[in-house]
Amino acid sequence: MGAATAELITKGLRNTEDRGMGDLSSNYERLMAKSRDSIVLQTVEGLVEWDMQTKMPPRGIGLRSQQLSLLGQMVHRMLTDPEVGSLLEAVLADPDFLSLSEVQRRNVYLIKKAYDEEKKLPEELVAETARQRAIALDVWKKAKASKDFSIFKPELEKLFDLRRRAAEILMEVKGTPTPYDALLDIFEPKMAAHQISPVFERLRSGLMRLVEACGRSQPQSDDSFLRRRVPVEAQRLIAKSIADFIGYQTGSPDAAGRIDETEHPFTVGYYDDVRITTHYYEENLASSIFSVLHEGGHAMYELSLPREWMYQPVGAACSYGFHESQSRFIENVVGRSREFWAYYLPQLKGLVGQTLSDVELDSFVAAVNRVQPSKIRVEADEVTYCLHVIIRFEIERDLFAGRVRISELPEVWNQKYSDYLGVKVEDDAEGLMQDTHWASGYFGYFPSYALGNIYSGQILRAMEREMPDWRADVERGDLRRVRGWLHDHVHAYGNLYDPPVLLEKATGEKPSAEPYMDYLWGKYSKIYGF
Repeated sequence: MGAATAELITKGLRNTEDRGMGDLSSNYERLMAKSRDSIVLQTVEGLVEWDMQTKMPPRGIGLRSQQLSLLGQMVHRMLTDPEVGSLLEAVLADPDFLSLSEVQRRNVYLIKKAYDEEKKLPEELVAETARQRAIALDVWKKAKASKDFSIFKPELEKLFDLRRRAAEILMEVKGTPTPYDALLDIFEPKMAAHQISPVFERLRSGLMRLVEACGRSQPQSDDSFLRRRVPVEAQRLIAKSIADFIGYQTGSPDAAGRIDETEHPFTVGYYDDVRITTHYYEENLASSIFSVLHEGGHAMYELSLPREWMYQPVGAACSYGFHESQSRFIENVVGRSREFWAYYLPQLKGLVGQTLSDVELDSFVAAVNRVQPSKIRVEADEVTYCLHVIIRFEIERDLFAGRVRISELPEVWNQKYSDYLGVKVEDDAEGLMQDTHWASGYFGYFPSYALGNIYSGQILRAMEREMPDWRADVERGDLRRVRGWLHDHVHAYGNLYDPPVLLEKATGEKPSAEPYMDYLWGKYSKIYGF
């Protein structure tokens, strides 16, 4: 055999291995390298969207829609690369597959799930959806400013049709009974509408009774001091001090976070770069305080994921519902507690000068926990918040079932707000256009907010069993043990388990609204004296 022949044979063997015919270990590593690249590109996509909502000049929308469309195509191609399919086939068919660790097998499962689902979606549908999302979001901002749904309606109809087409395709590969369930699975795996509906019905009933009980109890406390003018510059200092309290670093040389301003607060990022946004209203101090606590809770989760799992599918949050459980826990269970304000109110007074000098602790706690049905979800109190979410869930469910049309949304929305919250919606900006989610094509996202609250109640009950004195820590301004418990029972698991499994591991319970309702009744019966 000549040297040239031997070299050709060796090269052929290498090419065979490159096509996915190596041993289990090498195939798995090559699969993970492919996954890493797609994860990195998706972080770029997230930063481009962050810029669109924070820093992009108004004229940039046309270019930005094309950028996002191309990025969407590129991610889709990477997830559906034929070599990924070959490697998956080789890994799963290997007789030693079960010798892989639990983490490795979960990575393979998650990569295959994404591959199977993305493979079914036509690339042109993915690209058109990304483009339409950018356009719809831009038009939504203008329509909201004009308080006119008719401006937004044509773009929303286009986006809804694109998402419905995707849902019908994904319904088959995901094995869900309805198209809407296929979208729910994107945000909350293994949770279908028929499972969520009865839980939400019990939650809705319990919340409406609690709202009634608060309404007929002692007179509402005065909360007018929360609308005293606080300059934006002072609110920025408050936001930073709250971020410091929860352990979200934005100013140090080793910081992985930053706080920016936007119309609708959100969190975006991955491991070493996790950004939150808020908005500042000079006559609504509480809005920025609680949005920073909320988004900071999201950031804590992202920054606390296992570092050794970075760039792996398992190195992500479990679900959007679990993400919300962390943000709502920090915002409400901690941030609206008497213990937190016993610690933080003196600091707040120092940052705003004489503005709140006459406000006592009990008055402040009562004010930030005031129960008052309102029209705006992000400004809703802790008790009525889930009613806003349940309304959106019911509308989405009926939209995808064909029981409601896009043109009927204002009427349906306004009627539900009257029925569930007893408020009259005056215009589309304070009605169905208040949120960015539908403009972004995120149908199926909203239920995760209420599920997050439900999970937070179960997490609180489990934490109090192990750490009954946690509130004393908060009153001293020390959140370390609370963060540690959340890390050990939620964050440390990343995306190793689907939501129902992780919930049972963390709390010992299946999804149930009762612990959350027990928490609310216990807290608000004390505040309202019933």
